[in-house]
Amino acid sequence: MYKSIFIVKKMDCPSEKSLIEIRLGSIQTIKKLDFDLDKRKLTVFHLEKDEKIGKYLDELKLDSKLEKTIKLQDKNNEFVDDSQSQKKLLKTVLYINFGFFLFEIVAGIIANSMGLVADSLDMLSDSIVYSISLFAVGGSILLKKKVTKLAGSFQMLLAVIGFIEVLRRFLGFEKMPDFISMIGVASLAFIANMYCLYLFNKSKSEDAHMKASWIFTSNDLIVNIGVIISGFLVYLFNSSKPDLIIGGIVFIVVINGAIKILKLSK
Repeated sequence: MYKSIFIVKKMDCPSEKSLIEIRLGSIQTIKKLDFDLDKRKLTVFHLEKDEKIGKYLDELKLDSKLEKTIKLQDKNNEFVDDSQSQKKLLKTVLYINFGFFLFEIVAGIIANSMGLVADSLDMLSDSIVYSISLFAVGGSILLKKKVTKLAGSFQMLLAVIGFIEVLRRFLGFEKMPDFISMIGVASLAFIANMYCLYLFNKSKSEDAHMKASWIFTSNDLIVNIGVIISGFLVYLFNSSKPDLIIGGIVFIVVINGAIKILKLSK
């Protein structure tokens, strides 16, 4: 493992940081990038010496200069491989989300609630995303960005299909959903997602695929609140329309989250 330190004089804000991440993301030997915007310093951890790192930085015209390259010794390795902790975290949230997918899809069908069905599909989406992310842990930056793009694309597809289903049900006749089940199940899902979000915040990972997972979980909290609100509205207005409306809003939220995630993969 090598550590190369670059002074990048024109690296003043996050936009330059993003440019560097995008440009160097195609170099598969790079394992990690550390940025110090205040000191305008970039530290690159890479598996082998590669002249492309300096060449690609020069192409950005940010007045970059290689300060030094150091070969790290195993006994004094500054590169922290947190792949094991990431895997443990992703497995935990994967089990939680898939478990609630099964719970909510059954509860949604029994309660005849489109909001719960939408929430369950969102949980399924997250479960698949976390499964995909497990393959990216410990991989190159390029691989992680590819995984992030795949995750965002999958969520976008699922959201569009769900939104079409909401429109179909809205135009047809729908039985009244069970508002008690809606509120109760969505409240339990909210607690579960709060715990998942706590785990992601605790990890403090800057990897693109982990940021994507954080966005998914944040969206889930909004979804849970929406379903809880729709349950109360179904009760107040004695109508199934609030459930369908919230279901549609849920998928719009999911689409918005997918757009954010696709931006991370660029």
